[in-house]
Amino acid sequence: MTSSTNGTAELPRPQALSEVKGWFRAVDQQLFDWFLSGQLDRGQRGDLLELGAYLGKSAIFMASYRREGDAFTVCDLFDSAAPDAANLKEMNKSYATLTRRAFEANFLAFHEELPTVLQAPTSVVADRVADGSCRFAHIDASHLYEHVHGDIVAVRDILLPDGVVVLDDYRAEHCPGVAAATWGAVAALDLRPICVTGTKFYGTWGDPEPPRDALLEWLAAREDLWHEVQQVAGHGMIRIDGRRATEPKHPVSRYAAGEEPPAPAGAVPAGHPAPAAASRPAPAGPAPTRPGTTAPAGRPGRARRLAKDLLPPIVTRALVKRRRGR
Repeated sequence: MTSSTNGTAELPRPQALSEVKGWFRAVDQQLFDWFLSGQLDRGQRGDLLELGAYLGKSAIFMASYRREGDAFTVCDLFDSAAPDAANLKEMNKSYATLTRRAFEANFLAFHEELPTVLQAPTSVVADRVADGSCRFAHIDASHLYEHVHGDIVAVRDILLPDGVVVLDDYRAEHCPGVAAATWGAVAALDLRPICVTGTKFYGTWGDPEPPRDALLEWLAAREDLWHEVQQVAGHGMIRIDGRRATEPKHPVSRYAAGEEPPAPAGAVPAGHPAPAAASRPAPAGPAPTRPGTTAPAGRPGRARRLAKDLLPPIVTRALVKRRRGR
């Protein structure tokens, strides 16, 4: 679902996470939930990082697992120029419709404030995100070997010793550079595999045995996820078939309950504390409403002005009729 802003552009207004465009399979949603929930349950400290956001589907999901004081950094080129000709060609082919405004509109449908947004090549994260600060990182940016290798090297320093890194498209036919960078890191950079799905690789530079053993116990109790263990580079790696996977609970969109859109907000400046967020995706049900405001006589309030500009006419007429009835 989209809305018109000043008649010049259409921004998404998703009523559910499934309406946000992007590639985030149910099996990987389950694993993100398992890893991130486990970190919170254990009181594991650290921030969150995503390299390559597209329109925000996985970022929206990840943001539900922040605690107060946790930072969440998202790095993407969005509308910026690519750093080299090869990356420019890739962006023009795969991400022609990508815009930062669309990402922000999607994200603000599910969360009150934006993460720290770095609109730049992912090579900047080494200087913008502190070493040893993150417990979970998702790499889903360029598919070119040189860039993915650089992202892995940067994340190796940024992650905490027991942190988890997730690499997307590690085996896809159309991006062999990601496969080369991923398995090259296992062979040469001491990246230790925990598990793989059809599209994502999960690993750590810490001890992979505790999370692997806990994951095996969790998988044994599930009927929608098939798994086996293979030996890779001296470690037991779990291969998961998630074709029958069910989805976990999702964060709830404000539009699902007809709430007014949020006021425009900019990204949190780099280096500033990230806003607090819920530690779990909210259960299904109406989103919380905000207290109303009273405008001076004769002047419509900000919420009513936004409703007039952004809501479909039939909804706007209903709101006006209700207000007059009061």
